[in-house]
Amino acid sequence: MSEQKNFNIAVVGATGAVGSQIISLLEERNFPIEQLTLLSSARSAGSVIDFKGEQIVVQEATTSSFENIDIALFSAGGSVSKTFIPHAVKAGAICIDNTSAYRMDADTPLIVPEVNIDHIDQHRGIIANPNCSTIQMVAALKPLYDAYGIESIVVSTYQSVSGSGTSAIKETYRQVQDILENGETKADFFPVSSLPVKHQIAFNAVPQIDVFQENGYTFEEIKMIQETRKIFNDSSLKVTATCVRIPVIAGHSESVYVEFKNEYDLQEVRQLLENAPGIVVEDDPSSQLYPLATNAAGKLDVFVGRLRKDLDNPKALNMWVVSDNLLKGAAWNAVQIAEYIALQK
Repeated sequence: MSEQKNFNIAVVGATGAVGSQIISLLEERNFPIEQLTLLSSARSAGSVIDFKGEQIVVQEATTSSFENIDIALFSAGGSVSKTFIPHAVKAGAICIDNTSAYRMDADTPLIVPEVNIDHIDQHRGIIANPNCSTIQMVAALKPLYDAYGIESIVVSTYQSVSGSGTSAIKETYRQVQDILENGETKADFFPVSSLPVKHQIAFNAVPQIDVFQENGYTFEEIKMIQETRKIFNDSSLKVTATCVRIPVIAGHSESVYVEFKNEYDLQEVRQLLENAPGIVVEDDPSSQLYPLATNAAGKLDVFVGRLRKDLDNPKALNMWVVSDNLLKGAAWNAVQIAEYIALQK
């Protein structure tokens, strides 16, 4: 990054799966930091995290933690964001929120830098990070939306357990070990830790992510639908989603069926995607090349493949979209937003 001022940065949820990735990215990207404040719940306070060779003690987040903070990155759950973000904004911080707390708030821009960075200046102290599964899909669809217009989207997701945090990862490993050693296991976490019925995730596919709404869709599915419309600023866009949790540790995969407003050329689609920022095309059936979660894990890009015309509808395209849900789906998207803010100062 070019010469510029240094910033006082706070990371809320510093010991969590996404918070840890944010801290790593701030270091790797050499973000211009004057002082880094790491915040968490009382339970995790006192932990020590290494940042550029400095041992930083994690502090308990309080309403007074944000004095002199320029940018605060939140990834500690919606209730934490609702509690502390108003105080952070009042103290003068720009808040980048990784939860669903403010995503559909009319005064809060919902930003994927490759898609709608021009909306970021509408913020009133809060910028929302979309849901992980939404981010990778809209990043892949943006160049196609601009070229052809989109009538409708049908998406089925195959989401990794890390989207539910470190406890979910531990549950998955434990269940796999239990079954391999004993032939059976106990379910304690999935699909929703707060609900009474639990299902095995190991060697399984669970078609419920988050709680069901009255219309039969889960909250995760509703988030994808509403957020996609908001990001594209297109209330007429038809979107439907089915979200499934699978026993993959890192990386969300999505089958996306998109119907354009106009007919299209498949080779042009491939070229548009190849030229799009943050998109890597892996699409060669003859050599069995297509995006895999195991290859996307640890990478910042969104990977797209299995590009094929619908057999009956000349305006429709099928595609396979994969990305690391903790990186582009969360931490990297947030750090990209922070970098943009820093460059404007």
